[in-house]
Order: sequence, then C-alpha cells, then structure tokens
Amino acid sequence: MTETLFRQVEYTLSMLVDQIKIGAIGLPDIQRPFVWPNTKVRDLFDSMYRGYPVGYLLFWQNAYDGGTRAIGADGKQKTPYLLIVDGQQRLTSLYAVIRSEKVVRQNMTEEFIEISFNPLTEQFMVCDAAIRRDKAFIPNISLLWNDGADLFELVDSYLAGLRASREITADEKRNPSRRLSLGYIVSRPSRLQPWNSRRP
Repeated sequence: MTETLFRQVEYTLSMLVDQIKIGAIGLPDIQRPFVWPNTKVRDLFDSMYRGYPVGYLLFWQNAYDGGTRAIGADGKQKTPYLLIVDGQQRLTSLYAVIRSEKVVRQNMTEEFIEISFNPLTEQFMVCDAAIRRDKAFIPNISLLWNDGADLFELVDSYLAGLRASREITADEKRNPSRRLSLGYIVSRPSRLQPWNSRRP
C-alpha cells in the first residue's frame, strides 16, 4: 500500500507564528528572499480581517539536512522540522507584522513592514508620514500583538489622540475597541489552510 504523501492539518496562525519564532518552521534554500511589496502585505491583513480565504500553505516535513534558513532576520532556538514550500510570502508577511520583525529583501537589506489601521473606517494602509500624523490611524498595528499589550489602554490612548485633534461622536467612541481586536486573526484556525508533505 502506498504511503500518503499529503495530509491536511489544522494550525491556528498563532501556532504558526510561535513555531516560526522558535525556528521550528523554516524555508528551503531554494526559496527566494521576501519580494512582496508592502501594499500586498496590507491587502493580506485586510482580507483576513474581513474573513476572506487567502490560500493554502504547503509544508514539507523532513529531517534537517542543513539546506534551510530561518524566516525573519532574528536568531532562532530550534532547527526547522517544517519547511514552507508554498505560501512563503504570506507567512513571512504575517510573521513580520505580528512579531514586528525585519524582513530580508532581495538586495539583502533588512526592513520593518509597517501596516496602519483606521478603526473608524476599518481601512488598512501602508504607513507613511501623512498617516503617522493622522490621529484616525494606528500607525503600526504590530503594537496590538506586543507582549503585555492591553486593549483597553490602546483604545483609551487612541481615543485621547483622536479627541486632541477633533471632536468625536458617541459611535466613534464605541467602535474602536471591537475593531482593534485584530488579535482574533491569530487565534482562530485561519483561512490559510496548511498542508504537510512528507518526502516519499
């Protein structure tokens, strides 16, 4: 009987991010550096926020042979046992923003990806100087997943900044707490569907 080479597995995005952080998920050496423009990263977060499917991830589970590299620019604790074969750009994007880690570009430079969010309009943008000045935006959503981040404090700080720039309505006071709960994206089984592949 032939061994099954593919199996569908259920990972939450939170679990995937944690496994990347410690180095258990890596990239095969054949994969290229991070090439997505930041606008595609913005669109990915927007799609997940709205509950749209954003494709499959394909992992290769195999013994380590030295031909891998970690995702992100930081050091890792473990040797990868899962290699991302399809979905590298999506998974790297999510990891880089959620963990506030630098990505390595094609020219081998490192940079942070800053995605902004307007809780009033539920709009995602790539951060720039104008957005940093606009109190309706959270300039960098990475802070929502910081260790020890407190949603109530973030909402209070957001509303205080908005109030300093203009009057706010009762409806605007209610909406941010619900819409700043972007953390739900990483805790549910995501619409990124992981598949594991074993070498025959």
